[in-house]
Parts: sequence; C-alpha cells; structure tokens
Amino acid sequence: MGDKETGAGGGMIPFDVAGERILAGIQAVTESEYVELDNLLGRILAEDVIAGINVPNHDNSAMDGYAVRSVDLAGSGEIVLKVVFDLAAGGWFESTLGSGEAIRIMTGAPIPAGVDAVVMQEVCRREGEWVAMPAGVKVGDHIRRAGEDMRSGAHVFQRGRRLGPVDVGVLASLGIGRVRVFRRVRVAVLSTGNEVVEVGEPLGPGQVYNSNRAGLKAALAKMGCEVLDWGIIGDTLEEVEAALVRAGNEADAIISTGGVSVGDYDWVRLALEKRGHCDFWKVAMKPGKPLAYGRMGQAVFLGLPGNPVSALTVFYLLIRPALFALMGREVVPKISFQAKFQGHFSKKHGRREFLRGRVAFLADGVEVAMTGAQGSGILTSLARANAFIVLPEGPVTLSTGDLVSVWMIDDE
Repeated sequence: MGDKETGAGGGMIPFDVAGERILAGIQAVTESEYVELDNLLGRILAEDVIAGINVPNHDNSAMDGYAVRSVDLAGSGEIVLKVVFDLAAGGWFESTLGSGEAIRIMTGAPIPAGVDAVVMQEVCRREGEWVAMPAGVKVGDHIRRAGEDMRSGAHVFQRGRRLGPVDVGVLASLGIGRVRVFRRVRVAVLSTGNEVVEVGEPLGPGQVYNSNRAGLKAALAKMGCEVLDWGIIGDTLEEVEAALVRAGNEADAIISTGGVSVGDYDWVRLALEKRGHCDFWKVAMKPGKPLAYGRMGQAVFLGLPGNPVSALTVFYLLIRPALFALMGREVVPKISFQAKFQGHFSKKHGRREFLRGRVAFLADGVEVAMTGAQGSGILTSLARANAFIVLPEGPVTLSTGDLVSVWMIDDE
C-alpha cells in the first residue's frame, strides 16, 4: 500500500500542513515575571526594551593615542605638539585644549573640550613633553560619539525576543538590572513501553535504555522550559490514561515517546482520543510518521515516535518551533539554503524525507554529505549532523554534485 495523504481522519497529512496545524493551535503563555540580569539567559522578553540613556553616554576615544585639534595638523609633513595632560578612562580634563597642544588619551576616556580628533599612538613619537605626529588628521578620527550605539528613547529589543549573552550585555550597558519576561513553560515528559528501562538499571532480554527521554529533557532544558519528568509509564491503557489526565492539569505541554503508532499496545493515541482531543496522528515524513498532535486538558499534546532518531527529528522540525511559540518567542525563520550533495541516495516513497547531514562551507561552495547509515535507530547519525538534507515528496535519486535543500539544525 502506498503512502496515502488524507485529512484529519486516519490517514497521513503532509509535513507542511502538520506544522501549520500545530502552530495554529498554540496560544502563547501570558503570565510574566521580573528577572534579574544573572538569570535572563534564554528567557523571552514580555515587554519592549527602550534605551533610557545614550550608549556611550559621552564622546570617548576609540584608541590609545593623542587627543588633538585637527586644525593644528593641517598641511603636510610632521607636526610637533606639546602634551599638557594624561587622560585615562574614567578621568576628566577640566580645561579646553588650546592651540598647539595635545592630550595623552586612553581608550574609553572622555573627549575633552576643544578636541575633534584622536591620533593613534602607533604613528606618534613622544619625547618628554612633546609629541611628533603626521599631519592630515580628519575631524572625528578615532572618536566614538555619544549615542553611537544606542540613543536614549530608541527601541532596543522587542517583546518576544529570546535573550542571548550579548543581549544581556546590552541591557547591562543601559543600566537595566532586570526586565519582564514570560514565565517558563511547563513541559511534562513521559515514556511508554515495557522495552525501555532507565540508565543504571540492568537490561533484560529485548530491552533498551531510555535515550529518548534523556535527549528530550536536555533539549527542553536548553530551550529554557521547566521540565516535569514523569518517567516511564506502565504499559496499560489505564496507567497511560491516568498519567495523561494528570499531566493535562499540571503542564502547558505534554511530550510522550512511543505508543502513537498502530500496534496492539500503542495506548497513548487511544488514551488521547478517549480523554482529550487528537487532531492528527500520522504525518507524511520520514523519519517520524507516527506523530500525534492534540490537546489533553489545558495542555498541548505532542506524541512522538518511539525510535530515537524519529523522536528527536520530529522534535527539532515540528515540536521545538511550537514550544517557542508557546513561550511567546518571536517567529525566527529557519536557516535554509542549497548545497552540493556528496554521495549517492535514492528513495521511492511519497513522504518528505529528512536525511541527517553534515554541511561544509568550502572556498568553492557549500557541500553536504550524509552522516552515515540513516536508520531510525542510529542515534549517532543525528549526533554527527549539523543539518537536515530535505528531500521532496515522491521518488528521488541523488548523486554527487546534485543540488539539495538543506535546513540547518537550530540547537541554540
């Protein structure tokens, strides 16, 4: 039987439609809190940031050198000026620089009255209280003007921005010690299946360690979510149903792994359909076809496949953008481009396929190659990847040199 793409019933829906439906059902959190600078990394702004001062707040030197009047260095050849003061960053020159004078100035020191240029020390020759320098200095040379970076009243950051290290530094430069950010999103993570066991426990016949939950928890923590770890849920409909109902009352989002396919023991989808709402549960993508999306109580429900590569691929491609939307983050376009494929690959199915690849930026162009075997259980292929090679629906055959679409894996 071929890959049938139908609507919300039992068939698959296209990958793009799945992404649109998930985002359409997301309502961003509205609760916010004030957070200090030291704890802002990765948080989402709940208000615009307006500059209350100029940065820098005074004209200052961009170089170690000599502060001068450009008119004194008109003409050609070498000019000799008298050094009347040494000015360090944080210091101040009370007078106005006069004709034929210079001030020894350090980077960041305020520009004194009468000065309109700085000559870098590398081209100067100091002899006692005199300094020789080349003529031809221009007005404004090596001077950083007040407000050059940010002017008072300017919009610096907009609501919805996810704050990075440089952003925190910008806030500090404005003298802002805390800002209002959206509260952390609570995400319940749970696993199903008698075949998965926790790290540290002995493996029985047919069992595997629970890599899915460990990887998802790490990814969620990096995003800035509050992770509610519910461990491994018993493999019965009653236990899965009880866990989902409880999570639906306590979390903003639920992420489960396993139990959303068509097997006799895939209880998650059945529990969702019984106690919540299931919008769809199959997507025309590879890996990751068994993806369930819906609601359980107050929470968005996102049921991922049990295979490790499938689970994390779906997370990066569909779940992570949805959770950022839930967190109130502004829309950030994915980084995508064309690259020359290295190797050989073919597919016959009709689903969108995402190969794990490694992009190399070379002098003569951009290349991408697969990171080894592409089986849905080979997690190291995803660990070695920095991009997905995106193959369109329908049969595809690739050879070295063919142009392919590449989506960088956003793992900030």
